[in-house]
Amino acid sequence: MTKKSLHPTLSQVARKAGVGTTTVSRVINGGDRVSPKTLVHVRRVIETLGYMPNEAARALKGRRTKTIGLVIPSIADPFFSSCAEAIQTVTRLHDSLLIVMVTANDPRTEIDNLNVLIRHRVDGLIIVPADSQSLELRDLLDRTALPVVAIDRPVANSSIVSVVVDNLEGAMTATRHLIDHGSKRIVCLTGESTLYTIRERMKGYRKAVESAGLACIFDTSVKDYKSAECAIKSLLDGPNPPDAIFATKNSTTIYALEVLQGLNIAVPQSIALLGFDDFELASTVRPSVSVIQQPAEEIGRRAAEILFDRLLKEPDNQLPASLKHTQQIVLQPRLIRRGSCGCAPALS
Repeated sequence: MTKKSLHPTLSQVARKAGVGTTTVSRVINGGDRVSPKTLVHVRRVIETLGYMPNEAARALKGRRTKTIGLVIPSIADPFFSSCAEAIQTVTRLHDSLLIVMVTANDPRTEIDNLNVLIRHRVDGLIIVPADSQSLELRDLLDRTALPVVAIDRPVANSSIVSVVVDNLEGAMTATRHLIDHGSKRIVCLTGESTLYTIRERMKGYRKAVESAGLACIFDTSVKDYKSAECAIKSLLDGPNPPDAIFATKNSTTIYALEVLQGLNIAVPQSIALLGFDDFELASTVRPSVSVIQQPAEEIGRRAAEILFDRLLKEPDNQLPASLKHTQQIVLQPRLIRRGSCGCAPALS
């Protein structure tokens, strides 16, 4: 006995509508050379039967699969999850599916994930490079015919458009703000110092501190709460303890605040704290945490719009005219003044 298919076929739609399969195919692909009356009729039959085109079969014929691949370091990090939500919003507006894969900033995992997405014939890629300088990554992306947009970090020495934040300027703004509050010994608390974003923030910190004639103090050992605790205890027990902390990412800022509160160190009275990147509870904890806020939603939205612009308007996947001479779109972060830096909480 032949098992009945759970999914209506194109042939079944054609028989039900009383038309040929070619007509149904034309309706599915936009209705070219189909009369308005037939177009309405066939679409009504498609809806009644619940027919859905086989995207895998369409891909084998060289058509779009209506899928976009997104490769990010983490979905737990609020910054990347906000970017992903904005990208998904744009993707859905274009009747496409977003496939998200996570790398944990591991270059090998990143290459493996990209190969999986390419084999599944996604229409385009949005990536956060685990290593901006990776030759293997650049070569892989150069070999693929897919349009690619990088976010948060560029792909070095490539023509791939990137949407990033001015990390250097943001870090300078944060450090200068602490200096304006009277801080003289500001420690830059960080980890993952090989990442493009962290390197840029460290450069901005250095530039602001040296311009003020102060000493640079770096601790690049932070990767979790325990390492943050060890780093801060060591700094506070030293002969010249810091009077302010500039933390280069949201998780580091959270670890620092928890450690200081655990040690009963008054913030900002004994030591001020200012972090790069906002987080959900930053305005509600006490003291509220001053941050450099990134426009995460705008980063994701801009990247997705650029990708679909290339997919829909440029048949050869060439850049739109407005982007031909702008390989990197740089967005500006902003300082959010709250209590931990010494500003009045009312300014949060």
